[in-house]
Amino acid sequence: MKTVFSGIQPTGKVHLGNLLGAINNWVHLSNEENKNYFCVVDLHSLTTHPDPSLMQENINETIKVLISSGINQKNSNIYIQSNVPEHVQLSWILSNFCQIGELQRMTQFKEKADQLGSHAGILTYPVLMAADILIHKANEVPVGDDQTQHLELTRNIVERFNNSYGEIFPLPERTTGKVGARLMSLRHPDNKMSKSKDDLNGTIYFDDSKDEIIKKFKSSVTDSEMNKFDMKPESIALNDIITLHDYSCRC
Repeated sequence: MKTVFSGIQPTGKVHLGNLLGAINNWVHLSNEENKNYFCVVDLHSLTTHPDPSLMQENINETIKVLISSGINQKNSNIYIQSNVPEHVQLSWILSNFCQIGELQRMTQFKEKADQLGSHAGILTYPVLMAADILIHKANEVPVGDDQTQHLELTRNIVERFNNSYGEIFPLPERTTGKVGARLMSLRHPDNKMSKSKDDLNGTIYFDDSKDEIIKKFKSSVTDSEMNKFDMKPESIALNDIITLHDYSCRC
């Protein structure tokens, strides 16, 4: 039996990208012979300096969505990261097996430092992510493309730790769902669909009304040169719409 870990940040309302990129895959994994840990990673959200009352609301809403999504709870644990202090404790231990230069080279560190300032929380974010995975000795980690670099760092940390103390942690493997691994914004096709307030019209949220959803799709950015489909952002956005239509038909 393999052990699976994955997490979702409560930085905003849950949206369609979360469903197709992660949650549906979690449902699928929960119906296999796995031991699953699905975590609301609220400690990671602290890098954005969130409003405490709003963050608690987002945590509660995220838990509700996960429970109602159909995840098989007979072999799955759905929990809140900050309720398990061992995540932070292991993160401190693992930080001693990670180089500062490695963390500074993380693509997401560079992007988030530009947006939020280069504080230590953003720098050490990947080490806490490694602790999230390794505390359960996970074999499999279903994550999006943007987290691949972080998982590679986790594997490096495992090798260094095991070289010092024996075969304590397994090397975690990355998997992605078959549909929507990286669903792009309908309005900003260079970026993935986001919980950010800057992308309200490009993101389909769970509490959007039918009229709101239709309006967002009608105003989405697509490639007008239909005979020249390629990897331009506009074409990727169009491909996402086709993917969503195909997915809804199969449902």
